[in-house]
Amino acid sequence: MLDGAMLLWFVLTAAALLFVAVDIRATPESPVLKWGFVLLTAYTGVVGAFLYVLGCREPLPGLHERYVAARWRQTLGSTMHCVAGDGVGIIAGAVLSSVFGFAGLAEVIVEYVLGFAFGWTIFQALFMRDMAGGSYLRALRSTFVSELLSMNLLMAGMVPTVMTLKAHIPAAADPTTPSIWFVMSMGLLVGFIVAYPMNWWLVAHHLKHGMMTVRPAAAGAHGAHGAHAGMDAAPTMTMGGKAPWPPVPVMTLLSFLALAAGVAIAFVLRSA
Repeated sequence: MLDGAMLLWFVLTAAALLFVAVDIRATPESPVLKWGFVLLTAYTGVVGAFLYVLGCREPLPGLHERYVAARWRQTLGSTMHCVAGDGVGIIAGAVLSSVFGFAGLAEVIVEYVLGFAFGWTIFQALFMRDMAGGSYLRALRSTFVSELLSMNLLMAGMVPTVMTLKAHIPAAADPTTPSIWFVMSMGLLVGFIVAYPMNWWLVAHHLKHGMMTVRPAAAGAHGAHGAHAGMDAAPTMTMGGKAPWPPVPVMTLLSFLALAAGVAIAFVLRSA
């Protein structure tokens, strides 16, 4: 039954990925977020395709700016961006851990380090450096805290999910089998859900960008919003001169507590 469920998952994921990869080309979205939705769909199958249609796909020509301005859609874009970028490093960490025999806490550390490194230095700072005036170093500085908080919550949801499933699906430890890809997909999906509230707070306080609208210069009035809609040109540590509440250090502490709780739950469930 499990093999049948995984086969169905992969078939539906392939169909969803094909749809998003083709359809998103006509969506006036930032290229990095387009790639983000493609990656998210590769991880989460029809769920990713559903989120793309519901949260980013332009309902009618010229409406993308207003459509994505809703806070929940901005947060969807922020969370998707996090999961898409971090997910590449996390999956690479899972494969390397399997190859080198890392397990338990060692595997979690490898996945965390690679996930954070790729998400922060590539998907956040490198791809979004134009929002920081074209400076890569400035982009690294301005995205570190937001990436850290989001990554902690992503791992808090992903780690117990993956470790629990691996305890019941022994083949998931082998990167040459479909099982590990199914398990990682489930983990990233749960991690997405857990990270969403933190990204809401980050977007609300302009610590992360959300969805964008990018149109050709010839689009005229439709391009009046510039590079993106509904957000500042770059994330800042204040909103209109008002410091975020709760303060960033408090949210950082809470994010690490959530991560620690997730890891603890993972080991309890694995040994149960």
